[in-house]
Amino acid sequence: MDFTSWFRRSSGKIPKNQNQPTKSNQLQEYEEELLGVTDQLLDHLKTFTLDTFKNFPFKDDDEAAYDVEAATNSSGNVRKDLSEWQERHAFLVLSKSKELSHLRFRLCPAHLKEQQFWRIYFMLVHDYVAEYEIRAIQRAKIKSMAMENEEKPNASVYEVEMAETKQAAVLSPSTP
Repeated sequence: MDFTSWFRRSSGKIPKNQNQPTKSNQLQEYEEELLGVTDQLLDHLKTFTLDTFKNFPFKDDDEAAYDVEAATNSSGNVRKDLSEWQERHAFLVLSKSKELSHLRFRLCPAHLKEQQFWRIYFMLVHDYVAEYEIRAIQRAKIKSMAMENEEKPNASVYEVEMAETKQAAVLSPSTP
């Protein structure tokens, strides 16, 4: 095989530029940004240990009002007592952070209930994710307000039509 034929075959097999993100990568990065799963958060999660969760000081007041059936998700991975944003964040962070997933596996249910684990987690990462959760709440409110506005009938249009009809009835001569 001569050099030119090798070069032609090799140049025909140009791999995709891996520096250019694909649409699925862009969508995934966008979702990670919306849910607050940043590199900074993932680095912070690497500092968590079993003792971080076992020795976390929090009150057990809410445990008395805890309803097991209401808090259980069908998948069993994330609790239903979390908000929608927290649930999506938890799924994503468990898939992105092997360390957290491993800690959760070792802690639940032997040392902590699932609810306690997630409550402690969100307290520990509050400084990292609070702004993302607030933005998600704001987006949800805006979306619900927009949906309410679409559902409301535009009463002013009907009022104008009714007023015009009444005025035309008053002005028209009556027939004998």
